[in-house]
Amino acid sequence: MLSNVPYWMVRLLGSTWRIKMQSAEALDAPGGKIICGWHGRSLVAAVKWRGRGVWVIISQSRDGEIQSRVFRRLGFNVIRGSSGRGGVRAAVEGIRVLEAGGTMAITPDGPRGPSGVVQGGVMLMAQRSGAALIPVGISARPRFLAGSWDRFQVPWPFSRAVMRFGPPFRVPREASPADVEVLRQAFEAEIHRIQAEAEREAGHASLCLEPRPGAGGQPDGSPVP
Repeated sequence: MLSNVPYWMVRLLGSTWRIKMQSAEALDAPGGKIICGWHGRSLVAAVKWRGRGVWVIISQSRDGEIQSRVFRRLGFNVIRGSSGRGGVRAAVEGIRVLEAGGTMAITPDGPRGPSGVVQGGVMLMAQRSGAALIPVGISARPRFLAGSWDRFQVPWPFSRAVMRFGPPFRVPREASPADVEVLRQAFEAEIHRIQAEAEREAGHASLCLEPRPGAGGQPDGSPVP
């Protein structure tokens, strides 16, 4: 199966990482929770929350099918759908999970970007379910940064990684579209702030998530201009 190779790569590589959780009090909040971090930093989270029954949404594309099999083997609960296909059904299913007190891990700028921009779907899910939005910044050193749209981070073997969490956000059920947009922008800014803190904690300069034209990736994780 095509999912065997990425599954064992994640298992073996992740087993060597030392992952430090910081300011994680928000994870103890009662009720449903949506943990949000940028798409390019998701690999460390996949290792940290393996086998804990966290819910994720994965696209219905061919690549998404492989990802879905990998995440299920890692012990995640998977909902299939994206903005381009099956998005409404995925959102409805996600809201039900959150109303039942479940925890979801979502990349609010994925799966196609633009990088570092919170999309409206996660705000809708939080508003309809009453779940808390919890920002997380993730970094590691040493690491490889891909030249992809999300500057995907792959920590090297035996890397030290940090996951830093921010205070929870709430989207009132009665909030108007204009109010939700104000909250969306504030939440987006908070994820960037937390991500910058995680980068500094790992020993990097604050990192711009936009890929550089023609970049083929950058090893080690030295500061990126």
